Amino acid sequence: MTVATKAAKGSAREYPLDRYRNIGIIAHIDAGKTTVTERILFYTKKIYKIGEVHEGAATMDWMPQEQERGITITAAATTCFWKDHRINIIDTPGHVDFTVEVERSLRVLDGAVTVFDGVAGVEPQSETVWRQADKYRVPRICFVNKMDRLGASFERCFGMIGDRLGANAVAIQLPMGAEDRFKGVIDVLEMKASFWEQDTPAEGVVRDIPAEYAEAANAAHATAVEKIVETDDALLERYLAGQAISADELRQALRAATIASKIVPVFCGAALRNKAVQPLLDAVVAYLPSPLDVPPVVGKDAKTEADIVRQPKDEEPLAALVFKVAADPFVGKLAFFRVYSGTLRAGESVINSTKDKRERVSRIVLLHANHREDVDFVSAGDIAAIVGLKASFTGDTLCDPAKPVILEQIKFPEPVIQIAVEPKTKSDEEKMSLALARLAEEDPTFRQQTDEESGQTLISGMGELHLDVIVDRMRREFKVEANIGRPQVAYRESITRPAQGHGRYVKQSGGKGMYGDCIVDFEPLQRGEGFAFEWKVKGAGLSKDWAKPIEAGIREKMANGVIAGYPLVDVKATVVDGSQHDVDSNEMAFKIAGSLALQEAVAKAGAVLVEPVMKVEVTVPEEFMGSVVGDLNSRRGQIGGIDDRANAKVISAQVPLATMFGYATDLRSATQGRGVYSMEFDHYEVLPQHLASEITKSRQG
Repeated sequence: MTVATKAAKGSAREYPLDRYRNIGIIAHIDAGKTTVTERILFYTKKIYKIGEVHEGAATMDWMPQEQERGITITAAATTCFWKDHRINIIDTPGHVDFTVEVERSLRVLDGAVTVFDGVAGVEPQSETVWRQADKYRVPRICFVNKMDRLGASFERCFGMIGDRLGANAVAIQLPMGAEDRFKGVIDVLEMKASFWEQDTPAEGVVRDIPAEYAEAANAAHATAVEKIVETDDALLERYLAGQAISADELRQALRAATIASKIVPVFCGAALRNKAVQPLLDAVVAYLPSPLDVPPVVGKDAKTEADIVRQPKDEEPLAALVFKVAADPFVGKLAFFRVYSGTLRAGESVINSTKDKRERVSRIVLLHANHREDVDFVSAGDIAAIVGLKASFTGDTLCDPAKPVILEQIKFPEPVIQIAVEPKTKSDEEKMSLALARLAEEDPTFRQQTDEESGQTLISGMGELHLDVIVDRMRREFKVEANIGRPQVAYRESITRPAQGHGRYVKQSGGKGMYGDCIVDFEPLQRGEGFAFEWKVKGAGLSKDWAKPIEAGIREKMANGVIAGYPLVDVKATVVDGSQHDVDSNEMAFKIAGSLALQEAVAKAGAVLVEPVMKVEVTVPEEFMGSVVGDLNSRRGQIGGIDDRANAKVISAQVPLATMFGYATDLRSATQGRGVYSMEFDHYEVLPQHLASEITKSRQG
């Protein structure tokens, strides 16, 4: 049966689309995302026993590596129900090494709950996930967690959301007490207080606001009303005329403003102590969008590249995006996907329009962490997984074969670190290449390649922890034992000034010869812009038919590098002239000519090596600040600022990745185990000449 016939057959939807919420839980590492998710699952009766992250028993942290480390590594999906709404949740990792999981989850979600640590406030990875949500225009609400911890401050955290993230934050709740005196929250729209007297799971007891909080609650109410009515002209008119506005009207206006990303509502609680989680669930339902509230998905026509709009309706043609692929030891490959329009039944055939290949959908499963539930069909708005797709990977579009569309693909950051791996025994050799290929299918930020000179297998990733987990998974899941080399920095090559290259390849060998001739202008682009190619040949001396081979030759040469064998990046190539031969010109000749043009130009273009520079934030007690700053300076770090945070100093710096290997151990010994740090990629910077010369010599020698 084809996708086209199923509309007539019909499908019974359990929940109407306006009662769907597709949300992600996003935050900095250790802000409490998984604990919040665990409580949500408990209160929605998805689970009947709460598992704690610190005990390695959280439902959503199901991988052995997650349970041992107490962190989330892979985005886990689940579905739960609250007040007659269906909530599809993706719990994402907070560690920057696994930022790909956040990126691809946000691509398919309609809303997000951003969790903040009530003590630390807005941390570096909080800013990263916030920017990712901005990029995909995902409306969000904030939850200031850990209000029960020593040093927790709602006011400071709320201020940081505005200052650091530039959000128009509105406090919808105020905490009553903090640290061990935290006992509940005040709803500033309803002007009621909810109390949780004990730490065990319970419903909040609603009472009048205690007298000692009345002044703060009134001030917060006035501010919230002002900010909300500013987003609605009709309400603003009434407000300025002195008319009363009901809590229901404020909530409706707040929902519209949140979905339009004009306002970010802020809530608070203590998930570990079971305080104020139910009001957060109410807020998800009340303020985050359904699939009907966000703009319909826009794709491209595979042939004409014209825009195609797909409305979130079951009767529309199928359009779904694969956002993650996972290797499952029991069922094989699982492709996680989001249905944007139409419905899909098990047993149907679809087309992967990205690769123009037909796929048969044998099994569809709903996911709850690593548990699966078979379903007959999925509809617009659903998030599920297909078992056993052959050709479909992250970013691919699945659609109706009669009405193909290509949805926008997901762009991923480039790896910044690499290590050499070699199998311990001959029998591990074949297993290792299979394991690495499977892991690379799952993770678009993980790459593997063979060093042509040494014959070594190199694996690249986003950080030491990322590669550590990859090697651990290779050992456990694929039973491959391997020796690991020291981490290496993924340097890049670039140029600093424009230059012209003339690539000419002429070969006569008795019969048909080879003739390719092109003149190409090369110029540097801004860091991070990659590669651009343009054709500006005037006249008929060179046919545009040769554009693709010339570009392919340049790209191939860039991938292999020209100074020290590292990929050349951030370059624009413009073909300006050339010549061809009626008989001898062919694609291979022009491909070689393109690579020769680049090689000649680089010699004149001020080629340099560039290195990844990391944004580092170190939190230390004040007495260790001097030695930590000195150590960062010795690592070629540039100190950006020093702030105070809850009896500690927070040092922000930019430090080359090459000097940061093993920093965790050094920081522990320098601060008696009391210092912590986080690190994420920031930008590429030109490597100092003396270091570049050393690296070039070692690569060539």
